[in-house]
Amino acid sequence: MLTEKELRETDEIIEGYGGRKSSLIAIMQDVQSKYRYLPGEILSYLAKSLDISEAKIYSVATFYENFSLEPKGKNLIKVCDGTACHVKHSLPILNAIRKTLKLSDEQKTTEDGLFTVETVACLGACGLAPVITINDKVHAAMTPDAAVALLSEMREEEKV
Repeated sequence: MLTEKELRETDEIIEGYGGRKSSLIAIMQDVQSKYRYLPGEILSYLAKSLDISEAKIYSVATFYENFSLEPKGKNLIKVCDGTACHVKHSLPILNAIRKTLKLSDEQKTTEDGLFTVETVACLGACGLAPVITINDKVHAAMTPDAAVALLSEMREEEKV
């Protein structure tokens, strides 16, 4: 059940787009920015508010890769496994990150909600391979040790 605050905030997002069905993707982007994912209850509320079927809402949410139906961590780490990165050993980097954060293929977000790790087909930085991004900042020529060091730095910054 949505709280009064969530209802009010969602209504503000919808009203910001004039309640137009044609603004569905933009509305969903704003909702995801607010919650770091698309909560099911809010998607149902959007369907009713915009007079769009839930099936249509979910088809949009699942079609676009940038939408997530699961909560994401404060810091989003994307590990490229495209051809150039794969050939330059991106999988050991992914494995080191997952091991350090105690994550797996099934569990992508740390229990403290600080990190989410995803693999992507290409980050468009093949000349810098292997590459990871953290919150859209590119980190080139990565190694497993360098990735683990970055995570340690980020954890220390969180403590400050």
